[in-house]
Amino acid sequence: MSQDGMSYYRTNGDISLLERTIPRHFAEVAKRFPNHEAVVSIPQGKRLTYAELAGRVAQLALGLLAMGFGKGDRIGIWSTNNLEWLLLQLATARIGAILVTINPAYLSKELTYALQHSEVQGLFMIPAFKSNNYIETIKKLLPELQKSGGARLNSEKFPFLGYVVIYDPGCPAKTMRPAPGFTTWSEVIDRGANLTPQKLNSIDAVLASRDQINIQYTSGTTGFPKAVVLSHYNILNNAYFSALAMHFTERDRLCVPVPFYHCFGMVLANLLCLSVGACIVIACEHFDALEVLKALNDEKCSAIHGVPTMFIAALEHPRFDDFNLSTLRTGIMAGAPCPPALMKRIQLDMHCEEILIGYGETEASPLTHLTSRDDSLERRLETVGRNLPHQEVKIVDSISEEIVPLGSVGEICFRGYHVMQGYYGDQKATAQAIDKEGWLKSGDLGKMDADGYVQITGRLKEMIIRGGENIYPREIEDLIFSHPKVAAVSVFGIPDNFYGEEIMAWIKPHAGETVKEPEIQDYCRQNLAHFKVPRHVWIVEEFPMTVTGKIQKFRMRELAMAKLADKPS
Repeated sequence: MSQDGMSYYRTNGDISLLERTIPRHFAEVAKRFPNHEAVVSIPQGKRLTYAELAGRVAQLALGLLAMGFGKGDRIGIWSTNNLEWLLLQLATARIGAILVTINPAYLSKELTYALQHSEVQGLFMIPAFKSNNYIETIKKLLPELQKSGGARLNSEKFPFLGYVVIYDPGCPAKTMRPAPGFTTWSEVIDRGANLTPQKLNSIDAVLASRDQINIQYTSGTTGFPKAVVLSHYNILNNAYFSALAMHFTERDRLCVPVPFYHCFGMVLANLLCLSVGACIVIACEHFDALEVLKALNDEKCSAIHGVPTMFIAALEHPRFDDFNLSTLRTGIMAGAPCPPALMKRIQLDMHCEEILIGYGETEASPLTHLTSRDDSLERRLETVGRNLPHQEVKIVDSISEEIVPLGSVGEICFRGYHVMQGYYGDQKATAQAIDKEGWLKSGDLGKMDADGYVQITGRLKEMIIRGGENIYPREIEDLIFSHPKVAAVSVFGIPDNFYGEEIMAWIKPHAGETVKEPEIQDYCRQNLAHFKVPRHVWIVEEFPMTVTGKIQKFRMRELAMAKLADKPS
């Protein structure tokens, strides 16, 4: 439903919101599909049916209870994608604990902030991620781990942290203890062996759908991370309605290359599949294009999620043609703007004809908008679709906060079941993000048509103002991406003494291609107004990225400004 002439849209939906907790919904799905595959972890060589997954979750949940964890306690996980991550996600929900998801790329300072800020009481971790030695990092932060194990930790620096649980995804049951104070995965399981399953049943009575269940740290691409607090109600409904929008059923198999620690992986992959009985296919511990292609081929996946850079990496892989991707049907591409040219390649070359464009943010659980397979090609290429059921969206003037007319650019705002409960321990930031009427400000710019379809034009902070002209990077990126030699592009503004800001474009060419700065500028001049032509064009091999595959424009801007400052005037 829209307001005549104004950028507001509400979707009521034919299906009611789920008024239940995650464990209650999962139990019903597992009962319906006990023998269906629930998860396949290719790196670990493991497969579990829904009945087996439910049994493993109950086993871990009892272990957590035996260690003293319960409703409202905060349990962190610092790990790449693996089966144990999923088990902990469901087991913490089973006992009403709050899962704190920690970026596996975090180093000592960032980890310290997350543990202290969220007052984490238990930490589950793997030994290492790439060159990041987790064991050495945590031993330096917690010298108490060198003391005898078994008892609760007593740390002045981390007063809430009682246990650090170590597990090796290759063989959790045989994980070696790196220091006396560590607890191993098998010890957690063993502790729960003395409790009866009825202990878990009694917990159901004290759990409610509005209970806090997850703390997600924002990616930090534009500043210091904030801790987003989400409930069963937030993320279960978001996952479920996303599954319905994708026409997902128990017959689908989703290839998951996105990280679990992020809402995209945890909610729109794991929880989405589990909400309808589909199968989660863990393609890799962390993104690897070749492993993703193998998973799609070997597991006959019907769907794949990812950010645009992941799809580009798969399409550009030299062995792309070696794999049969004909079983692909759908998936969600989100996390960054999708150039129309990339969308067409995914539909044609990857056989993923129903690929959908998603939009949202962690603070919105995360999905707010999704295109539909029934949308016209133009709308699937140029918009992020309409908002999901039981959500409201409006576009407002960023200064007056009044709703703007249809077709006008403004800040996108959301309201509904999906809006976060707030930022953990930060009432001021919460009040700045959510107004008194419950509207969440996205910080993104967009415009809406009469049918409620939204087109993203850029970030409010990314908008370039050059000589008084408002320039939206997305428009320039879409054009440059259509150049036959360009594999990826990112456009942003850098300071300029005369114009205030100038436009810079970073270009990654296709493998084997050579492209020069004037070639890109001429291409832009032929298709864009003169003030939108990038003053600076850099040809690069890679972009600075987060572990989720999001391009870090703030880092690119820093590097560009430093290099340009060193050039003689």
